[in-house]
Amino acid sequence: MSAASQGLIEKVAAKLGQPPAYAEAGDSSILTVAAASYGSRPMEEEITQPTGFDPQVAALFEAVVESAYLVAHADGEFDETEQAAFKQVVLIACRNRVEARQVDALLADLADQLEEDGIDKRVKMVARAIQKEDHAREVLRVACLLAHVSGGVSEAEQGVLQKLTSEFGLDEAALQLALGEAERALAE
Repeated sequence: MSAASQGLIEKVAAKLGQPPAYAEAGDSSILTVAAASYGSRPMEEEITQPTGFDPQVAALFEAVVESAYLVAHADGEFDETEQAAFKQVVLIACRNRVEARQVDALLADLADQLEEDGIDKRVKMVARAIQKEDHAREVLRVACLLAHVSGGVSEAEQGVLQKLTSEFGLDEAALQLALGEAERALAE
């Protein structure tokens, strides 16, 4: 992933906040829905009043973000400019339901986990968090859209997308559908 233009960042973020083309009318983007729960997560563990936080939905949000994060790291580089662009896309797509400090904390955790476990194990962990086929397809779509922030999907990014597809139990056609939808969405 390389530095991206502001216009492309905003376009990708807008598309991430929308449901996929194959979704039924009235559906929302999985990222936006999961962000609402994740954003209500108390930053201090001592808070006991109801917050609207759902741990399963928060895990789904983390898996969605991590899938894209892994694709962004496919080339072995993720400098400050790329991280800032990635963070901005996530924040815009989440429609301010997640605070910047929460995204910063999540990205720091993801960096530690990737360094400790390596990309193959992290791909398996993401797949473990995704229980439904429609969620897997949406996570793949999000990862494909974010791969385009750098101006296209590189061979290394394609490799990580293929690993995710395989771990989700999806076929190559599902990946091609997600890639095609990302390309069409950004061509609008």
